Amino acid sequence: MSPAAVRNFIIFLFLLVLIDLYAYKGVNTALANHSLVLRRIIRILYWIVSIGILAVLVWTMVSMQSAQVRRDHSYVFSLVALFLLFFLPKLVIVFFHGLDDLLHLGRWTWSKLLPGQQDGTGEVLDRANFLSQLGLIVATVPFVGVLYGVTKGRRRFNVARVPIRSPNIPDEFNGLRIVQISDMHLGSFGDDASIVQNGVDLINAEMPDLVLFTGDMVNDYADEAERFTAVLAGVKARMGKYSILGNHDYSDYVKWDNAEGKRANLDKLKGIHRDMGFKLLLDEHITLARGEAKIGLLGVQNWGRRFQQYGDLSKAMYGSEYLPYRILMSHDPTHWDEQVLGTGIDLTLSGHTHGAQLGVKLNGTEYSPAQWVYEHWAGLYTEGTQQLYVNRGFGFIGFPGRVGMPPEITVFELQKA
Repeated sequence: MSPAAVRNFIIFLFLLVLIDLYAYKGVNTALANHSLVLRRIIRILYWIVSIGILAVLVWTMVSMQSAQVRRDHSYVFSLVALFLLFFLPKLVIVFFHGLDDLLHLGRWTWSKLLPGQQDGTGEVLDRANFLSQLGLIVATVPFVGVLYGVTKGRRRFNVARVPIRSPNIPDEFNGLRIVQISDMHLGSFGDDASIVQNGVDLINAEMPDLVLFTGDMVNDYADEAERFTAVLAGVKARMGKYSILGNHDYSDYVKWDNAEGKRANLDKLKGIHRDMGFKLLLDEHITLARGEAKIGLLGVQNWGRRFQQYGDLSKAMYGSEYLPYRILMSHDPTHWDEQVLGTGIDLTLSGHTHGAQLGVKLNGTEYSPAQWVYEHWAGLYTEGTQQLYVNRGFGFIGFPGRVGMPPEITVFELQKA
């Protein structure tokens, strides 16, 4: 670890300790009127958990120097979940207790400026402690949310059924069923194949004509996907399975000793796509036929406004202009804004955003932090005759859970308008 990294980590730990101390003060204030025994039990549990997490953080930073450990995303992400489980509630407590302290300080200052008006003691200050007590109650919300996200939220797939209507769809393709999945991030699952198997079972239950995977099979390394090859080879589609690469699949976010190793990693991943039964489309298109009718399926490498721009849309489109209806697989939805609009491509399928793995639905409208970053972040969008669908993702990365933004399997049915 470099000296700068050590310094930054020490500063980070110091800030965590300060937050711990002040959050504990807030807990103590909120429980001031409870029994001494209860307060002692809470104090012991609080510091056992806090010191334990700090110790795990230090041990992880010291031990994570080997390349093999860095590949264990499931461990790192589990640590992230554990950290958020207890850190987010502390931030809530700090916020409310800070308001409580400011209110106390304001009343004390007022009593000094106007002696005899308020003495800053008694019932007035007791009522101010209500903020610390409220903070303790509100802190349970992020705790329960994180706990649900990592235990249940990441396992409960939403099978979204979306009709796609267009006058350009040939009669023979009316009723075609397409399943889209995206952003599997298989390295995040560790050795647990149960979630992936559940997803495969749900896909097969839909009896799709096509299965389209729109990128990010792994987090960084091809070998993350090897243990899931047999499971995903079990996905069935009458007219075939097709895939593209996402930004993570190129392994651009890790340091390689040489270009040959990185290139071999990508070649290996391409082979795994093939072993799973997926035809990987790399800036190319194929023609799908039903009877005498044909439509086009195009796939480009990753192209994003803020991410890698490997894709060549013109190359993928070349020779497809005569087809009456064209579907494009492009991992990053910003590609639609930058290059796809105006090309006449009828439907673009993307992923990438994950819906931030966090959201809430109010009065039928879905909200997520993803909308602060992406104009098109989840669901179906229409501009003229062109449509874009952004899948919310199959897996997860970073935070090993989903809260209000379940993993998605999208089932499209083509309908001639």
